[in-house]
Amino acid sequence: MRYRRTTAGVFSALLAATLAATAVPAQAQGGPALAAWQQAEPNQVQGLTVVQGDGYATLSWTALAGASDYQIERTPLAADGTAAGPAVISGVWRPNRQINNTSPTFADAGFAPGTRWQWRVRARVGTDPQPYSAPVADTTRAHWGAPDTPGQNLRTQWENTLGAQYTSDVDEYAYTAALDALSDRVRVVEIGRTIGNRPINMFVIGYPTPPATPAAVAATNPLMVNCNVHGNEPGDREACLIMARQLAFTDDAATLDRLSKTTMLIVPTLNGDGRAANSRGNSTGQDLNRDYSLIRQPETRAFVEMVRDYRPIAGYDGHEYGNSNTGDLPMLPPRHQNVAKGIFDESQHMIEGHMYTEGAKDGWWACPYGCTGANVGLGEETILRNTLGLKNVVNSLLELRSSGGPTRPDEGNTANNRRRKTYSALWTFHQFLTYHNANLTKITTARAEAITSQAANAGRIVFRGSRPIEAYPAPHPGENPPPLDAPTPERILEQAPCAYRLTEEQYLGARTDGPEGGRTTVAQRLAAHGWQVVKVGDEYLVPLTQPERGLVPLLLDGQAVEGLVAGERVNPNLTGTRNGPLTVTGVTCVDGAALRGPVRVQPGAVLIVTGTSINGPVDATGAAGVFLTGSTVNGPVRVVGTRGPVSVVGTRVSGPVDVVNNAGSAPLLAGNTVNGPLSCTGNAVPPVNLEVANAVSGPKSAQCSRL
Repeated sequence: MRYRRTTAGVFSALLAATLAATAVPAQAQGGPALAAWQQAEPNQVQGLTVVQGDGYATLSWTALAGASDYQIERTPLAADGTAAGPAVISGVWRPNRQINNTSPTFADAGFAPGTRWQWRVRARVGTDPQPYSAPVADTTRAHWGAPDTPGQNLRTQWENTLGAQYTSDVDEYAYTAALDALSDRVRVVEIGRTIGNRPINMFVIGYPTPPATPAAVAATNPLMVNCNVHGNEPGDREACLIMARQLAFTDDAATLDRLSKTTMLIVPTLNGDGRAANSRGNSTGQDLNRDYSLIRQPETRAFVEMVRDYRPIAGYDGHEYGNSNTGDLPMLPPRHQNVAKGIFDESQHMIEGHMYTEGAKDGWWACPYGCTGANVGLGEETILRNTLGLKNVVNSLLELRSSGGPTRPDEGNTANNRRRKTYSALWTFHQFLTYHNANLTKITTARAEAITSQAANAGRIVFRGSRPIEAYPAPHPGENPPPLDAPTPERILEQAPCAYRLTEEQYLGARTDGPEGGRTTVAQRLAAHGWQVVKVGDEYLVPLTQPERGLVPLLLDGQAVEGLVAGERVNPNLTGTRNGPLTVTGVTCVDGAALRGPVRVQPGAVLIVTGTSINGPVDATGAAGVFLTGSTVNGPVRVVGTRGPVSVVGTRVSGPVDVVNNAGSAPLLAGNTVNGPLSCTGNAVPPVNLEVANAVSGPKSAQCSRL
């Protein structure tokens, strides 16, 4: 595990590595030793240093004016310092490789941990090689964990075979159980089962112990890594298993401090059946990364239910990519245009502001996924990074380049390539934890703004379309940015409806999609997403005044590209100014109105209010559902005995708010400003705020005391 060092620690390591250059015997250098006081040759690279990380070594040197690129040479050394094998060009550094192109660094990787090597670097001007630098020798880090310390001495099958074999499901289950048994910081929970009845496990990791329930975990603003959705892309999974051990047993103070403030959720193997078959899809052939919105498969349903219950605020999704001309670590944020801009912006900041910067320091080449112009990384809402973005989660895709390519010519060697992939993922996931800790306020602010703005149901709906991603600041061959999936006119709905109405057959009827024996209804899938649904007579109403508003039409509108069912649009039926009392019967949808008088919701009625000012009290008793979002109420709000959902989000209330004896799902009270007391008693399920606090000038009591 590579921890960020103090300035003094880095200086000491660099000094030791530099001094090592003068201590390497002549025979280990492939030529006469170059004493430190000797005159350098023209165009000879100077200042080479090597610092070891987990599974990689960061080389840095002084840039040479006029250099076109640099070749990194690596030679295995015996115990006596003699060459134990031929020297190879293990890497090529290009000036367009990363954002600090005036301060070259290269993360050399692929070697077996705990072995000794010599490195040299030479510049090329055009295609003409220049003299090599003085050599530097060093021993790479062994596998993380003391061999004689219980827990730390656990090893995966992949580690034990030095990358020759990936960890089998049997070995993974044994390793997972051992971590659970040996570390108080780890709880392993089964979030579901595959079609083949394989367990889908998740590490829940915190310090000194993880919170006991999903709701308690959610209160810590957790972060999440999904490690293996495509069964034949195992590199991220191996990194996740190693990271779980590191977090379980490290004594690093900075890491323990981070784990004391949040919870790490790691799903090592979502697609156990595909892993067993070494196939991209699951046992039905379904690409699970095209099913996170539709959740036709039990694997994706389990994952979406986990997101609903544990509420991670940031995530990474691990994959592998076959293009050898791209960077080491292609990344991409949620691009769908319905994703709240703050979530998109903060996801981009995580990638460009943190990963590109830290990658440049440590020598990894991060770039946008699709940076070679390939038709990948678009705006499909079925893909996890887009689904998570639509669920207000700051997140990124991670693609491990699955072959070496021109910048890593030695990685035609299978074991070397496997080791480089896994350790580059391990670096990324640790940096993700570091980013989360340093930017928690930015992440939670973006999430809160997204939840309140989405619930306000403002702005157009885009059924399919992506935000643009610029090529800068991580240049790449061809300077091609990821392709743009611009929405066409038929994929845009300028005026969003108030809700969608589903018939009983649409909502509860049998489906033909999904695996035989495991097919789920629309009702079950919407419940897995955590959406609020109101039963009105023999029909079902799904309001858009919900935190995941941007995803709702993509499943329920007849115009959707990959929809679930074609619901009937319910448009606002009350706008403009209304003077006098309003009595709500049936379904009343108020949008952008000015109501000058009291509002009373009759038993069995539904009130949906967005962007409206109400000059008077709001009183609902025995209603079927009450939704009050993005509005202003000059008076008290009282919601009593509602049999369905209650949602008050992003609303200013001048007066007390009472939420009492409601029988439906947990009332949602989030991001409101209440000039008066907030009282919640007798509700069948205690109210929640999705970790978006309410500003309340009076006392918060009973079930709402922590909101």
